[in-house]
Amino acid sequence: MSAVIRTATPADDPALAALWRRCFDAPHIAALHTLDPERHRHTFVAENAEGDGIDAVVVYVPRLIRDAAGTPQRVGGIGSVATRPEARGQGLIRRLLVAAEHTMTAEQCAWSLLFTGTPGVYRSSGWQEFAVTYTEGTLAPSSGRDAFPVREATAQDAVEVAALHHAYNANRPLSSLRAPEDWAVRVPAWYGAAERSLVAVDPASGALTGWIVAQHAGDRVEVREFAGAAGSLETLLAAAGSRGRAAGLTRVRLPDAPGVAAALPALLADARQVTEHVGMARPLHATAESVRATVTAPGAVHWYGDCF
Repeated sequence: MSAVIRTATPADDPALAALWRRCFDAPHIAALHTLDPERHRHTFVAENAEGDGIDAVVVYVPRLIRDAAGTPQRVGGIGSVATRPEARGQGLIRRLLVAAEHTMTAEQCAWSLLFTGTPGVYRSSGWQEFAVTYTEGTLAPSSGRDAFPVREATAQDAVEVAALHHAYNANRPLSSLRAPEDWAVRVPAWYGAAERSLVAVDPASGALTGWIVAQHAGDRVEVREFAGAAGSLETLLAAAGSRGRAAGLTRVRLPDAPGVAAALPALLADARQVTEHVGMARPLHATAESVRATVTAPGAVHWYGDCF
């Protein structure tokens, strides 16, 4: 007897949390799951033949994401995909993706988006890879030039940081519209507490002019997100580099976005562009051409803090 494909119920929550703990080192997944008030209807599970456990799960996360023209569209994010090791190789994820596709289509999603290191699982179900570019290189020596004072962010900066993010991404293809609950739960889940990010401050008015999230991973600084004016971006990148050097790091990596190229000398002694194909998209109500235009548009970025 094959596994039963169905939507989740509240009674499944403990089993889902246990499955995610087993498959991922990401304790925040269960908290992210609760952000969607319709989460059980958007969570598809494969119940094993004996009816006493969940073998696999796929979650559809509805998000508003800007298209190539900057217009928000309803998009079905796919995330929290997991299979018990003992149940792998049975095609359960493909069956769950079919169920998710039907619901996303019924709920008028223009297209679907996911990020993965195993594209073959999704390619056969209609998702196609698209290129994402990053810049990486060696940390440059400090220039000693700071156009704006820089400090650690605080919880009291939340409103100004959200405004900076909104202004910087107002027309950016592939960027998500963040709701208050995203700032309260999703962004801290991926970036940590507010003080792990940096802000640049206008010395005259005291207003924030820029914001950056730069995490340390291995031997390098991973710039996850930034927002603000070009001058403040250069200052923030230099500050992130200084903190990286103080921690003994030698390398840096950051997304390609407007304003980055001019600011790179403040951060990198050398630079090269890297292309990855971890993003995948599947048209639903939108045309394949319009989806491709969105994911390949100049300046298109889906920030790490918006992961599903």
